[in-house]
Amino acid sequence: MTSSMPVRAQNLTLIKGIAPNRLGGFVGSDLRGNQVSVLRARTKTLAPKCSLSAARPVSQPRFIQHKKEAFWFYRFLSVVYDHVINPGHWTEDMRDDALEPADLSDRGLVVVDVGGGTGFTTLGIVEHVDAKNVTILDQSPHQLAKAKEKEPLKECKIIEGDAEDLPFDTGYADRYVSAGSIEYWPDPQRGIREAYRVLKLGGKACLIGPVYPTFWLSRFFADAWMLFPKEEEYIEWFEKAGFKDVQLKRIGPKWYRGVRRHGLIMGCSVTGVKPASGDSPLQLGPKAEDVSAPVNPLVFLLRFLLGATAGMYYVLVPIYMWLKDQLVPKGQPI
Repeated sequence: MTSSMPVRAQNLTLIKGIAPNRLGGFVGSDLRGNQVSVLRARTKTLAPKCSLSAARPVSQPRFIQHKKEAFWFYRFLSVVYDHVINPGHWTEDMRDDALEPADLSDRGLVVVDVGGGTGFTTLGIVEHVDAKNVTILDQSPHQLAKAKEKEPLKECKIIEGDAEDLPFDTGYADRYVSAGSIEYWPDPQRGIREAYRVLKLGGKACLIGPVYPTFWLSRFFADAWMLFPKEEEYIEWFEKAGFKDVQLKRIGPKWYRGVRRHGLIMGCSVTGVKPASGDSPLQLGPKAEDVSAPVNPLVFLLRFLLGATAGMYYVLVPIYMWLKDQLVPKGQPI
């Protein structure tokens, strides 16, 4: 399993260069695509500096990072999602590790699982919280149909909705959880702002998502497919939305042995606490995507096909890493 060390926003340092694996370094990249290393001290804290850059523009052409393409992408992927994607990128061990910082410590907590899809993450939530207090929201009826079939989720509320425009009152929930959804948000800052709004005072958001790769080929396919945020982007978006005590925890399949240069569809768990009642202090303009606008069907089809093709690369990456784990002796870097 990759390091589960929490990374506080105030203590994140990005240092240019390639970190030696033997020293426990983590190879990453800055917001301009340059390789950087996040170095871990022996005390498991990071150097007390933080350099945050502006997020990449939402207009960057990622072919499935639009609601309409994502809708149809999951129309087909929902059939095999739990059997193809989860074993390589979102295992039960990873799920339990990622949900630990959410502090699901009371069965009476009100929880919203945004982008809950087939309910795989929700199954981890209802181990700690009564299902009747949990709402699963997703824009894909095909994914939600799979969730409805799962016996432990029968008492959950299951609704269709938009992560960037949640149908919940301000101050509705004690916990906000979202796993494997942010990569499809045209405007991730808006989605995190909504997370802040729907939480009660002192409530906690837990967002689980991909990490941006540093290997050039993996980076190419990531940029073509969907949004792979960098660690510092997650932290910056949470802080801008108004969250306090923002922490980031790295997660990954056991067979990756901490290697993250290819990017992980589920690579980190980010949490933040709502410090004040009411709406987020962050003001935003119009939505980045107007789903009611007409779409050229040929352009749509081309985008969908290119995005789905790029996504196939990330079906092959975990197979490649698993094979390396089997072939390379334990204790040696892969």
